[in-house]
Amino acid sequence: MVKHQPLQVYERQLCLSCITGIYGCRWKRYQRSHDDTTKWELLWSLILLFTFCLLLVWFYFWWEAHNDYNEFNWFLYERSGKWSDGTVPILATTAAGFTYITFLMVLALCHVALGQQLNLHWLHKIGVTAALLTTIVGVISVNQTWSQEWDVIPISFQATGPFLHIGALAAITALSWIVAGQVARAEKTMFQVVVVLLYLSVLLGLYLVPLYLTSPCIMDPSTLKPRPKVFGHQGAPMLAPENTLWSFQRALQLNVTGLEADVAISVDGVPFLMHDPDLRRTTDVEKVFSDRQMNKASFFNWTDLQQLNAGQWFLKDDPFWTANTLTTREKNLTANQSVCSLEQLLKLASYHNISVVFRLKKPPPQHPCYHSWINDTLEAVLQSGVPQSLVMWTPDEQRAQVRRVAPGLTQTSLVKRDPWTLQKSGISRLLLRYNQISSSEIINFTRNNISLTVYTVNEPWLYSVLWCSGVSSVSSEAPHILSKVPYPVWLMSPNEYSLIWVSADLISFAVVIGIFILQNYHMIRYRMSGMRSYNPEQIMLSATVRTSSRDVNVMKEKLIFSGQPQ
Repeated sequence: MVKHQPLQVYERQLCLSCITGIYGCRWKRYQRSHDDTTKWELLWSLILLFTFCLLLVWFYFWWEAHNDYNEFNWFLYERSGKWSDGTVPILATTAAGFTYITFLMVLALCHVALGQQLNLHWLHKIGVTAALLTTIVGVISVNQTWSQEWDVIPISFQATGPFLHIGALAAITALSWIVAGQVARAEKTMFQVVVVLLYLSVLLGLYLVPLYLTSPCIMDPSTLKPRPKVFGHQGAPMLAPENTLWSFQRALQLNVTGLEADVAISVDGVPFLMHDPDLRRTTDVEKVFSDRQMNKASFFNWTDLQQLNAGQWFLKDDPFWTANTLTTREKNLTANQSVCSLEQLLKLASYHNISVVFRLKKPPPQHPCYHSWINDTLEAVLQSGVPQSLVMWTPDEQRAQVRRVAPGLTQTSLVKRDPWTLQKSGISRLLLRYNQISSSEIINFTRNNISLTVYTVNEPWLYSVLWCSGVSSVSSEAPHILSKVPYPVWLMSPNEYSLIWVSADLISFAVVIGIFILQNYHMIRYRMSGMRSYNPEQIMLSATVRTSSRDVNVMKEKLIFSGQPQ
């Protein structure tokens, strides 16, 4: 005769099964363990943590580098010869990898909180390794091709630092529940001491981080300087093809106070607007002059340049993903743009009485205008009839001669020098990339009557930081975005920030102390009730067992064979 005797009954533990199943493919209860994690798995946990931290920095870098996506794409074009938005695959893989690694980190923390042994599945180990290696390759690639962009991280901290600090403080405070649970369950005093000291060190460091955080937006609002003027960098290149008349007209519609352009010299001495060394990206030179498409732009004469279309590429390549927002009229105007001369730009600026700054490219030695490029450009400026005070002259070559011929030009430097040297050279203005100057240097130049124009500023957070720093003007590819920033994104007085900082620290400390007390109280309570060890699985996922309940399942059955042979 066979008798069935229930060996053990248990309630459903779907949450725990999902956590251990997804992380380590341990879906069954008998596969789980409360034993200490092996050293090999601890190593993989550290690799997972390192990958998470690296991806977090990588993700933050690309989030803040949005200001310079067009610059990055141009770097790629310069190396490959084909235009494409290289940020799209990078952002997609970064977002996917960061989401995946973050998910694994959450599962690992759940294992620790529940007292489960960490046992990362081999497929996840492959995924973590792939994410780590891919990110390392990406970091090395950026460091080799776009190293100057790393400066965006410390600069962005001036805008995001106070908020990142509060977020990090909230995360570390929440982790105190897991840390306190580990300390309460630990049987070795040394382990308890080490864990507590390590956690408190991290917490204390976060409490003191604001002492080293600086932001120009933490200031007395009454001392805020006037809103920086906005120059249209190549016009409004997000709304119209760069360096064309239509682009500059679009910028003027957005009430910019100045225009910035790139100028090259044609073979016959006509200064014209062109950013790239050749014509392939922004014109149809491949169609009109297929045998000369690889030639430098400065080796075309003005007659040939006028035959090129400089607008159709914008609709085709859609470099800023804005072509679909244009009206039919705007698309027609865009498609019919031609190469613009410097004289045409200056006449437009003169009509609207706005400033113009241009960066003049020196032609190669074999160019016919190699020795006359400064005079040719200066002659175009004087013939345009634009008031000299509206033109910001940037070339350093023959600057003294230019000052004698046209003393009214605003002498501008593209190289950062000390204020005394600039004043000695008659230079009253600087045009610098935003990462080339600090807040203290901005104050120093302003005190010495050196005006600053900072490029390229497309994001409201960067515009706000520079505004609070006292910059007088910025050059932007996105004047339509900056026109919607009438006030810094955030601004608070030092007293307000100190109050927020101290309050956040006190609340965090009180929560941490409360959690440690609560965890120890639970530990004492369960030990007094006869439990030999603190088992989070039993406390959190188990309840009173009722054999008559429909929710109770038989986990195993033992077959007992007994009776007389028949």
